[in-house]
Amino acid sequence: MQERDIPAVLSIQQEAYSPQLQEDEAVIRARLAACPQLAWVAEDAEGVCAYLFAYHSRVGKVTPLDGEFQRHEQADCLYLHDLAVAPRAGGRGIGPALVRKKLEQAKAHRLRYSALVSVQDSEAFWSRLGYAAHTQLDQPQVSNLASYRIPAVYMVQALH
Repeated sequence: MQERDIPAVLSIQQEAYSPQLQEDEAVIRARLAACPQLAWVAEDAEGVCAYLFAYHSRVGKVTPLDGEFQRHEQADCLYLHDLAVAPRAGGRGIGPALVRKKLEQAKAHRLRYSALVSVQDSEAFWSRLGYAAHTQLDQPQVSNLASYRIPAVYMVQALH
């Protein structure tokens, strides 16, 4: 992802998420600045058609909506914060392909887990990619999960 991709990312976010889940441009720019090597886009003939924000974290740590990515010295987890595909590109396997490539990279960096917050009834999608609900969270993390203000499920996958 490059700075020039931000308008397309914001447009895709608006198409993919309900208004209460949309993060503003300043937050999106901060995510790119925090982990530029882990912020990816996919392009088709019309331009950017999907994006994925991720960072290295610790399993059991939930990033709140609009929250800053918290770097951890002892990172053991690739946290997928946001995956969205433009409706025009749906059904082509772009989202799963981005996730698989990101998980390959995580394994190469010897991370033991990947985690995410599932929203908008996406739990079945993430389950097909190997994630399972993880409910053993301490109170601060439960509060972070509640920041999404809609049903949200923290999910984890062990990487081998």
